Amino acid sequence: MGGALALGWSKTGKHEITVTARSQKTLSRFADVECIRTSLDNIEAVKGADIVVLAVKPWLTEEVCRQIAGSIDFNRQLILSVAANIFSESLRGYLGRADAKICYVMPNIAAEYGESMTYLAASEGVTSDEVALVRNLLCEVGKVKVCKESEVAAGNMLSGCGIAYVMRFIHAMAEGGVEMGLYPREAREIAMQTMKGAVAVLEGGNLHPAEGIDKVTTPGGLTIRGLNELDHAGFNSAVIRCLKAGLK
Repeated sequence: MGGALALGWSKTGKHEITVTARSQKTLSRFADVECIRTSLDNIEAVKGADIVVLAVKPWLTEEVCRQIAGSIDFNRQLILSVAANIFSESLRGYLGRADAKICYVMPNIAAEYGESMTYLAASEGVTSDEVALVRNLLCEVGKVKVCKESEVAAGNMLSGCGIAYVMRFIHAMAEGGVEMGLYPREAREIAMQTMKGAVAVLEGGNLHPAEGIDKVTTPGGLTIRGLNELDHAGFNSAVIRCLKAGLK
């Protein structure tokens, strides 16, 4: 997720970005990227930054926070955390500062291509101007919903994890295409373009998905037969259950 954000922001050419990691091997993907410099030193990386992005695994968050806490200017610097289910109260405890300005954000990997759906929740003490600043920054890599921390979990399942569920559907479509006689690469291209087309129709016509479906189906036609097979297989229920699974 952190790499996707860094690469997405680098494409705008607006920012100076420092990416850190534990190993040089991890940093190698950023070696030739314009606007990005790399470092193995978290402490030095946060000095002088306007915004510090904590894009580490949840179980590493406390360790990293305690490491950099002494180098953060809490009066000036904003902290963006991408660590799932680590809320501002916990982060402030790790940092040892109750006044830390924290924004809990949940993007997805499409940020690299400017198409993320990102949830943004600001903690107490973050001003409206600072929220606007962070929102504009995240809008550079996709769309943003400003929300409460309690809403981010649902956002994570719907857009963070959800991108994998959409990919699984595309994969299933492609496999169906192969079974009907298409070559795998051709079937994947058709499935992906079909997904893009569906989104374009809904966005372009400002349609509810049910309205879009009605535009495609005809009485006694092929489309309704396929839709009914999805219903018989419990498609809607399966999608809803997979989204709710991460909230248990």
